[in-house]
Amino acid sequence: MDIEAWFKDKKVLEKSKRRYVHFDLRTDLIKCKKYITNPKNIAHHGFYPFIRYDLEYHKYNKVEGKKIKKRTICYAAHIDSCIFQYYSFLVNIKYNLRLKQDNIYEVPIAYRTDLHTDTISEFKKIHQFMTQHPSSYVMIGDFTSFFDRINHQYLKERLCNLLQVNRLSSDYYAIFKRITRYDYWDLKDLYRLNRLDPTKRDDRFKMNSKLRILSPTDYKKYRSAIKCNQDNKGIPQGSSISACLANVYMLDIDKMINEFVVSRGGMYRRYSDDFIIIIPMGTSSINDIEKIIIKFEEFKDKGILKLQPEKTQVYKLQNHSVINIGHLFTPKLNKKYKTINFMGFTFDGNAITIRDKTTSKYYYRMRHKAKGVAHQYWRGKGYQGSDNLYRMYSPNGQYGKGNYFTYLNRAQNAFPKQSILIPEDKIMTKIRLTLKRNRWG
Repeated sequence: MDIEAWFKDKKVLEKSKRRYVHFDLRTDLIKCKKYITNPKNIAHHGFYPFIRYDLEYHKYNKVEGKKIKKRTICYAAHIDSCIFQYYSFLVNIKYNLRLKQDNIYEVPIAYRTDLHTDTISEFKKIHQFMTQHPSSYVMIGDFTSFFDRINHQYLKERLCNLLQVNRLSSDYYAIFKRITRYDYWDLKDLYRLNRLDPTKRDDRFKMNSKLRILSPTDYKKYRSAIKCNQDNKGIPQGSSISACLANVYMLDIDKMINEFVVSRGGMYRRYSDDFIIIIPMGTSSINDIEKIIIKFEEFKDKGILKLQPEKTQVYKLQNHSVINIGHLFTPKLNKKYKTINFMGFTFDGNAITIRDKTTSKYYYRMRHKAKGVAHQYWRGKGYQGSDNLYRMYSPNGQYGKGNYFTYLNRAQNAFPKQSILIPEDKIMTKIRLTLKRNRWG
């Protein structure tokens, strides 16, 4: 897609119309096109601080139960977001071409602009490969604090290499500097200055109804609250260009790992900070897994990447069974898992299912929503929000904009011999029981 076509793309334009309130007035790609496409403007652009908050979410598994996790999110001002979105498009053009040149076009799956795929389709390819090679070594890995540990110097080198320059031009350097030496203002502090409570829905609505989160006068008055990332590592999660730069960061690593794995007749795929490596036993030995682990240790020693031991597993897939053999390499590797988990799916050598934590997350959210509806009934307001509850969390909602059951049906169609669907009557019964048990407070 060329630049003019990109600026006319409805999905691209809609994405640029961000509804949240920030330090500047709202804008979009069409309104600021002339400004952001002039490199001289970007080279001297005065970026606003990011607004930062901690996104809390629940993670589940049968062993540890429910755990509250935090992810720090930074979101940019409206004009800044448009700049990042435009430069992400430019970088991705180069990135997609490099993937083809390096024969790793299918390796990175997440944050792609031209792969036009999804996790169901990609896991189906992975499963087909394991079916074709039923005796294999499988390694599942995860990088520790991926975005927070991105080495600035290494990222800069990879970006220069991709753009085929010895030194970043002034506009690209301004982008790079803003993403690495970024400053931010905590959202909670901004709510306090506005005398609003972020835990109250009405106050959140009032905040996002404002033209600016602070008036220009108050911005100058309280700007001492701005903090800056002083480390030589880490980029903010949440900006329009962060995911793109994370992929650029991994270019040489993806190529190196893929060449090694493919030379052994295997497959390597990476989804953001998660990856899977499959090496058939007939064309490799168990020592090849040891060599891969050593390669990742070298990346760690250089301050580039670090494997997360508790999320890294090594398996032997043989005779339709999955055996965890991580202890053969290092006691630090996780050996409690007995199934292959990747991109939301679980494979035990025979059956494919949706990961337990994905289904548990659905049940938690459904119950939380149903309790809210039931409490409205208890207050004498009737079952307000029940239509939204059924649209979002019941099988009835899969035929509109889609919900979890839309995903389950697509997964079932991809793997017709597997038992993936949840019985609809079971779900409807759970929703009714949750409403009944909580309607009296």
